[in-house]
Amino acid sequence: MQAPQHHSGSERWRWIGLLCAFVPLSFVLVQCGQAPNAGTLAANSQASIGDTFDDRFPKPQFRDRFPTASESLEQRQADDVPVKRTAQAAPAPYRVASLAPTVPYQRPAREDQTTLVSLKSSAFPYLGNNPHTDEPFLNVSRDGRRGHRSYSGRVYWQDETFNDSRVLMHVPENFDVRKPGVIVVFFHGNGATLERDVRDRQRVPQQISESGVNAVLLAPQLAVDAADSSAGKFWQPGGLKRFVAESADHLAALYGDPAAAKAFANMPVVIVGYSGGFVPTAWSLEVGGLGDRVRGVFLLDAVYGELDKFASWIENNRSGFFVSSYTHYTERHDRDLIQMLKAKGITVTRDMDAPLRPGSVVFVETPEGVTHRNYVTHAWTENPVKEVLAKMAATPALTRVATTGTPSPARR
Repeated sequence: MQAPQHHSGSERWRWIGLLCAFVPLSFVLVQCGQAPNAGTLAANSQASIGDTFDDRFPKPQFRDRFPTASESLEQRQADDVPVKRTAQAAPAPYRVASLAPTVPYQRPAREDQTTLVSLKSSAFPYLGNNPHTDEPFLNVSRDGRRGHRSYSGRVYWQDETFNDSRVLMHVPENFDVRKPGVIVVFFHGNGATLERDVRDRQRVPQQISESGVNAVLLAPQLAVDAADSSAGKFWQPGGLKRFVAESADHLAALYGDPAAAKAFANMPVVIVGYSGGFVPTAWSLEVGGLGDRVRGVFLLDAVYGELDKFASWIENNRSGFFVSSYTHYTERHDRDLIQMLKAKGITVTRDMDAPLRPGSVVFVETPEGVTHRNYVTHAWTENPVKEVLAKMAATPALTRVATTGTPSPARR
């Protein structure tokens, strides 16, 4: 009988190499890899404990505030795009672990993209003070529930009215991040929800798409379906800046190119405030922290107060435009604001016929018969958001990214 053969070390490795050639790579990785032990996982989990944003502002409990099946927005993801695969070749990954150049990101074929995203920096939940009274915003407690007593005396409960941190985001089909563009921040009025009112009834995403302007939309949920104009986190210094910064990655994902986040993080902003949205609009201008990145303000029957904040922004930001259209409900306050601006030597225009330019200040009175409820779609013209954005886009200086340190134009 032949004696067993003893293989040298090199021969053993040769046989192991041949064996690996016939064993699937995934099997080798599974056998060779080591899962993290329980101690490592515990250490990682404890590293996040401390006085963080999440500790101070716990994740909201939506309860029944998620949209129903009939209300829900269609969620379109890049993964929905069909990919042709063959048995011979696997699909190329986004990042390639080799010395070869990185495979460039290919944005899939697109259409209008609209979704809801929960952001920490959205208006609510809000656990701070009401700056008008310097007292806690949640100033009512009953049976374990916390609420806010509005100026009318009615109590709105946090778990029903001030607990929705979702934001309506919209990226039009033809939006091109490589071109100058703007982020439209829309603050809705009282008694509204994002799905029923901003999206469906007021058609704000549709107006932005139909304007043809290179613009995207951010519309935070304020008080849910309530007669309350509280600004929540937009009362806080830097609130608008944090909101836009947190939105950048989500807009890039919706656009279909993660690399676009940097462009969204630096894009100019136009604020549109309707009705009770005047409060978050005014405070965002006063303490929002975006400076001259705010290139325009458009108020839709919304000058119910905070005149000093609007006048101050107009006076000190002559690189942007200001438009206020109004009905008889806000006419008195609009006229007061006009007088304040004239006293400062600021030129005011009373119609929308002229182009919008840096420093333009326009007040438009709408005729009798125009209702406040339908004002976002029917003011002095049909679809006024679409109209103002189209006029803005005709002036490239309003959408061009500002150079850091460049002073604003002198007041006219």
